[in-house]
Amino acid sequence: MALTDTAVRQSKPKDKDYTMSDTDGLSLFVAVSGTKSWHFRFSWHGKQPRYSLGTYPEITLKEARELRDQARSLVAKGIDPRDERRQAQVQAGIKVENTFEVVAHRWYAFKLPRWAKAKKGAANQARLYLDKDLIPALGKMPIVQIKRPDVLAAVRRVESRGALNVARKCRTWLNEIFRFAMAEGLIEVNPASDLDIVAIPEPPAKHHPMLRMSELKDFLIALRNYRGADYVQSATRIMLLTCVRGIELRQCTVDQVDFDGALWTIPAGTVKQLQKVIRKKGGDVVPPYLVPLSRQAVEEMRKVHKATGGYRLLIAGRSDPSQPISNGTVNGALKRMGYEGLLTGHGIRSTISTALNEKGYHEDWVEAQLSHAGSSKARKTYNHAEYVEQRRKMMQDWADYLDELEFGP
Repeated sequence: MALTDTAVRQSKPKDKDYTMSDTDGLSLFVAVSGTKSWHFRFSWHGKQPRYSLGTYPEITLKEARELRDQARSLVAKGIDPRDERRQAQVQAGIKVENTFEVVAHRWYAFKLPRWAKAKKGAANQARLYLDKDLIPALGKMPIVQIKRPDVLAAVRRVESRGALNVARKCRTWLNEIFRFAMAEGLIEVNPASDLDIVAIPEPPAKHHPMLRMSELKDFLIALRNYRGADYVQSATRIMLLTCVRGIELRQCTVDQVDFDGALWTIPAGTVKQLQKVIRKKGGDVVPPYLVPLSRQAVEEMRKVHKATGGYRLLIAGRSDPSQPISNGTVNGALKRMGYEGLLTGHGIRSTISTALNEKGYHEDWVEAQLSHAGSSKARKTYNHAEYVEQRRKMMQDWADYLDELEFGP
């Protein structure tokens, strides 16, 4: 519903910041302090950035709509209105003030190439909460004038809605932004340092549910009797036989698997634990993640590849064989098997890790199979190409143990 001049004029500050929507992306942001700001939200390369149009009453509703229409026209032509404004200021000889928003954008542009491009990665999260929380709270303030209480108030607003994990990330980003400003010579003191001291404690982390060794027999029987799609049963079994992550299995292409040599070579760039190392040291430094395969794992992989059509992906998607199966496939199957809240796809890894450690296998072998850094200094290099033969025997023993549990000696 479109705003009216009366509604805008009579809007009052509340206990929390809030937004009043107009039309075509225009909204009025009302801060706790009473400041009223016009914002225009638009689609840009899969994101929804927010563009400031000024404050009320300096900018009336009619003027805000005119500015919105101008910005929409630029977006339609493939021009980012934020860039257009900055270029216009430079051409006019206007010195752009180093507000928090300006510095935060520079910091983000600096960090972006170093971040993973995952949908839920740091790049998307930082952009989301900069636009949603930090810039609305601090954006217009010159960075040199921002004090510790200002920063704390911005974080407290995030904490007040119970988003303690987000608040922790915001503290980290704020600390980095002000350190960035210090490095640029804009400020002498970081007002975001040591905010963790006054942070509301987060609740204990909830670990992925997993099974104990005594519960494995019943699970194996339930998996064998699963009445869903065969490829889902195979995907779950392969995870149980290899200890890989779900994403590594979903993205597995048949050329990664040496069936005769019983070895799965996963490119380092697709392994979550190795991506950060690659960005820092380069792809040539980090070897691929080698997963030795038991006889049972090879058989299951051959079977599911044939059953799903023999396409490039080891397990091709049903509706589009060029696309992997859904990331909720295994968890959905576990739920239908009656294991909701008892086991997840990621919990399968925890189940295997716990069991192998209880069986007395060397910690570094287990950690390498998980593609983790192990206890020794050598393991800190994330070289998961080591201990292949030791892990081959360990995983064959594990597969034989599962067979014995399911079918008897």
